[in-house]
Amino acid sequence: MVRLAIGHTIARISSCPCLGVSVVKKQFNMQKFNYTAVDARGADRSGCVEANDVRQVIAILRGQGLFPTDITIAGSSVVREGATLSSGRPSWWPRNPWARLMRPVSVKELALFTRQLITLVRAGMPLLRGLELLERQERNVTFRRIIGELAGAIRAGGTLSAAMAAHPRVFDRLYLNLVRAGEAGGMLDDVLERLARFQEKSQRLRRQIRTALAYPLVVLLVAAAILAGLMVFVVPRFRQIFADLLKGAPLPPLTQAVLSASDVVTAHYAAVLLVGVAGWLITGWWFRSPRGAQWRDRWVLRLPLFGGLLRQSVLARFARTLGTLLAGGVPILPALLITRDACGNRFVAAACDAVHDRVKQGAPLARSLEGGRVFPPLTSSMVEVGEQTGQLPGMLGRIADLYEDEVDQAVAGLSSLLEPLLILALALMVGTIVIALFLPIVRIVQLMS
Repeated sequence: MVRLAIGHTIARISSCPCLGVSVVKKQFNMQKFNYTAVDARGADRSGCVEANDVRQVIAILRGQGLFPTDITIAGSSVVREGATLSSGRPSWWPRNPWARLMRPVSVKELALFTRQLITLVRAGMPLLRGLELLERQERNVTFRRIIGELAGAIRAGGTLSAAMAAHPRVFDRLYLNLVRAGEAGGMLDDVLERLARFQEKSQRLRRQIRTALAYPLVVLLVAAAILAGLMVFVVPRFRQIFADLLKGAPLPPLTQAVLSASDVVTAHYAAVLLVGVAGWLITGWWFRSPRGAQWRDRWVLRLPLFGGLLRQSVLARFARTLGTLLAGGVPILPALLITRDACGNRFVAAACDAVHDRVKQGAPLARSLEGGRVFPPLTSSMVEVGEQTGQLPGMLGRIADLYEDEVDQAVAGLSSLLEPLLILALALMVGTIVIALFLPIVRIVQLMS
């Protein structure tokens, strides 16, 4: 009788359209994924997992205490954490240029969400209640839906990190690993506080770099517009005047060069514009490719005025990210991998890979930083002091503060130095055209006298 009842119950469950079909569909979508991960001790782990998609693989591995670095599916290329499956794009093909513009949540909105959440949690409000309150207050429709999904996952008994892992375009690896470490250690409020400080300092540093680069770009655009106006509307009028008054006499070489350039721009302005736009697009396409991006990132660090500023900002981001991860309880090897992806410079990312390999072989972090040409001796010396005193996260934070102070001083120095230099360059450019137009006038006055 018991066997008949059990069999009858199983038959009813399997024949139920709301359950049987979903189970069959779920099993039908299961795929095998090969993964490479790092455990808490830094040892490499690899294996095979059956899951519906990459997000579920990441959740399974994190539940086992592993930090995935590479995930592959049979017949496809490498899929990194937080990415989608490969669509057959070659390695040399550039990334989607609109990917940055298509972000559903801005950095400022995420930083404000983190600060508000930590304020509510510190005030004693439960995490679920805090997420529901932030969901009602959020103006971004997409972010409001994401916060609602986070609250729904926690309401169903899940964890915050597992719910955030379903939205890799909003919560990156740094955010996810810190939240997961905070949940495991019972210090989620402290981790959120570090995340909020990290995002605020990163946003401030990014704003300083944009301010330092915006002024010269605007001046150069204005100078190009003035030059184009002179070459198209002003210079051609002087050609007829010179032809009437000089009676076929030769023009000075400088005047002839300016008039020839004006003829090219005036007669073939469409071709000049097309060549300029094509050159801009080709250059942007090359810089978005992996090889071009690495060459560009290496070249920008060697610029005469801006190279030092950009290098200091990248080093500050490196130290701030690594220090935040280590303070949040993330092991050193996964933290180096996350820092590599967050530094924002391909050349520095390659140096981070070399540092990761040396640390993996047993070398101290300070000695590993000394092996490359990216990190200055001051960084390795302070890191060595932090390792010897057992205060490496705090020392990395001081290194980041030091480089951010240097960025402040460099931005102030560039602002006072670039203004006279740009004015001088604009005066030389316009003055060259004016002198070229006035040289024949001097010769005309001499002939008339």
